[in-house]
Amino acid sequence: QIHIVETGGGSVQIGGSLNLSCVVSGVDFGGAEMAWFRQSPGKQREFVARITKFGSGHYSSIPKRRFTISRDNSKKTVYLQMGSLEPEDTGLYYCNIARLINWRWEGGEYWGQGTQVTVSS
Repeated sequence: QIHIVETGGGSVQIGGSLNLSCVVSGVDFGGAEMAWFRQSPGKQREFVARITKFGSGHYSSIPKRRFTISRDNSKKTVYLQMGSLEPEDTGLYYCNIARLINWRWEGGEYWGQGTQVTVSS
């Protein structure tokens, strides 16, 4: 069974930066396309970015070139570097296997606890 642990969240001021990490076990990590999602207060969980098994990153409209997704297959870890943070980026950030379902990027069945990001003025 897949096990996911996200870390690196915190409280920052507007314009600040955070680096999130996600360690994954119980799955063929090197062969998996991975993604980051977030759930902001009062909203449904939404797709943020994905990275192919070859290391190519793709983003939703959310980051607007402020975020960078990367991975280290030797560490079974996927990262999300976030910069120029805005209050709208506040939320619980999750990583998961990326699945394209009905033309929308979704995660797998099992989710980690997520890591909280709070951006304030």
